[in-house]
Amino acid sequence: MAAAITTKMNAFGMVDKADENRMREIIQEYLNFLDDSGEERVYINRIEDMIRDETARLIVDINDVRLKMKERANLLLTSFVDEIIAFEHALKEIVSKLDPDYAKEKDFCIGFEGSFADRHLNPRTLKSSFLGNLVCCEGIVTRCSLVRPKIVKSSHFCPATKKIMEKKYTDFTSYEAIPTSNAYPKEDENKNPLETEFGKCELPESAPPGSLPRNIDIIADEDLADRCKPGDRIQVIGLFRVLPNKQAGISVLIANNVQLMSKDLLLNFEPEDIKQIRKMSRHKDIFELLARSLAPSIYGHDEVKKAVLCLLLGGCEKILENGTRLRGDINILLIGDPSVAKSQILRYVIHAAPRVVATTGRGSSGVGLTAAVLHDPDTGERKLEAGAMVLADRGIVCIDEFDKMTDIDRTTIHEVMEQGRISISKAGIQAKLNARCSVLAAANPVFGRYNLYKNPMENIGMQDSLLSRFDLIFVMLDEHDVERDRMLAESVLKLHRYRAQGESDGAVQPMGTTLENRTTFNTDGSSENSKEIYEKNREWTAMEEREKILSTHFIRKYIYMAKELKPVLSEEASTFISERYTELRSADMGRTDMERTMPVTARQLETLIRLSTAIAKSRLAKIIELKDAKKAYELLYFACFKEKSKERLEYEEHKQKRQQSNIRNNSKSPNEVEIDEEIEGNDEQESTTTKETSTRASRYGKRAFDDLNISANELANLEEIEKYIQKLAENQPFTKDEFKAAYDQLSGENIIFIDDEQIMLI
Repeated sequence: MAAAITTKMNAFGMVDKADENRMREIIQEYLNFLDDSGEERVYINRIEDMIRDETARLIVDINDVRLKMKERANLLLTSFVDEIIAFEHALKEIVSKLDPDYAKEKDFCIGFEGSFADRHLNPRTLKSSFLGNLVCCEGIVTRCSLVRPKIVKSSHFCPATKKIMEKKYTDFTSYEAIPTSNAYPKEDENKNPLETEFGKCELPESAPPGSLPRNIDIIADEDLADRCKPGDRIQVIGLFRVLPNKQAGISVLIANNVQLMSKDLLLNFEPEDIKQIRKMSRHKDIFELLARSLAPSIYGHDEVKKAVLCLLLGGCEKILENGTRLRGDINILLIGDPSVAKSQILRYVIHAAPRVVATTGRGSSGVGLTAAVLHDPDTGERKLEAGAMVLADRGIVCIDEFDKMTDIDRTTIHEVMEQGRISISKAGIQAKLNARCSVLAAANPVFGRYNLYKNPMENIGMQDSLLSRFDLIFVMLDEHDVERDRMLAESVLKLHRYRAQGESDGAVQPMGTTLENRTTFNTDGSSENSKEIYEKNREWTAMEEREKILSTHFIRKYIYMAKELKPVLSEEASTFISERYTELRSADMGRTDMERTMPVTARQLETLIRLSTAIAKSRLAKIIELKDAKKAYELLYFACFKEKSKERLEYEEHKQKRQQSNIRNNSKSPNEVEIDEEIEGNDEQESTTTKETSTRASRYGKRAFDDLNISANELANLEEIEKYIQKLAENQPFTKDEFKAAYDQLSGENIIFIDDEQIMLI
């Protein structure tokens, strides 16, 4: 291996004559690498794009350098400073050929990405042996310092000679590492006085990232400044260097490239993905399919999974003309006995959602969740430190053991949960921080286990002012049921029996990380598993053998695409929500404290709108239809009164009978019955057809009452009426769904009234 380039630079950045020829040879090698116009034109196109976008940083794949110039690639890793100077000189020359005017305006930089092998580190493994090397460090940004200006160049005008003299300034963060005096020159070489005309500044940023207690200071400047914010998971490629300090040296990482590692940015969308997502959105029961695919290893809790899906999709935020904000974030509280999978549901959300901050009630204080005023050790000034909810802006906060927080700490999040912001007025600092996040909290009852002889408010033990800010509160009980316990045991045993593909019986899991973890590229986007729509291996799930579930990667893409929609309420949905809210208020007044989990206030009206919006998003719909509002009402009814509505129970019973009938009549085995692939046609055509069918069923229903001599206000058997209607229909019999649509239409017109299996003509 050749020795590293040894260059001696004077204060003005000029190369000494002794090393000029050697430097020229190295620059020529990098010129040949960048000028690939005769080949695939990868980097020449990137340079042209850089000039067009008026940026100054070119991202180079270290693997490409390794393929074409192995010696240069090795020296880039071990003697980074000497090599990067030559590399950036080569970039400057190519830009000068393509656009001479633009080359005079800026200083150009090279950023790296790719595989760094044993130099892919974290703050704990970053040792002194890597000083002076190019490394890749991965971690989580915990805080960002204030932006501090730094002079990099000053221009001075001489009135006597009418000339302008420029001076460049460097410090220990510069690659040359030869600091210059920060004093402005007063005279030129001929003792003529100089006047300062302007100064050009760059904006550096310092942030210690690291998910472990160890951390490392990152110094980023120019276009890398403000690239990330606290809470982001990032990869920083840069030079590991020691800077002098008063007591001892400080090891820092001078950033060369910063890459965000958020899960939503890792999603690699292709045209085929968009096509599959749009096709899947026409599935008849897409909302149920998505909910069933969430946390498939957890048995039961279907309504809770639907609520979590609504939380992931979210509603639509609205800002009124007077500045009032109507939040679109959905807040959910899970409370119940131990060992009912509350924490497991939280862990799944942490894994699936793009931006999540997880914390616990015992490990969090009020200021830890919102914001704290701290003393800046660098400047000595007071500054704001963002808490968990500020870090999760436009994301989700998962709070486990919510009941372990004190009442004083819980009251600090009242403003955040409703207004989506935090107001600070401490130590002379007055600020408003955005915290537009959804809250998913899990808690145990006051008595450890849920006491059925006490009302929910006594079991929960929280203030009504806080509970009303939760859109949905689910009481999850460890009920004793022989059939349910048997199914639960089978589900748990599946998890312990499951082995990944290719894993032999009793195989020892490797302790080291895989090669995929040692690259800055997203390897998930190119893997075959990321293109799968349905989960192939369902041995570990709690689903029935014939049920299909969507893959986690496909769900991420689907939710990411659905969240961007902003559906609007239809007239039918608005009327239904208004009527059902009135019914909820009436039902709340008629129920005892033992029967309801939370007070029904005006916030529940907004909850119905948010849930309806989220359900419409699951269909990728632009309009919130009546069926979306009905599902939202059923979900809210279950959360408020711990039971399903009568209409929901009837619908599930009919659906179960129909599915069993389909399996019996189908010649295929249950494994081959693909009930999940019933894709609807055009939504508008289906809506029109359903309306026409319900109108036809209504017409036959009125005729049945006349033929059977059933007078008004007289109860009749619903099954007999349906049999007579089927007889009238002859060759075009009605399905249960069509009957249900007809009943809804006639009930809405106050023509009939249905109670259990009885029907009455009004």
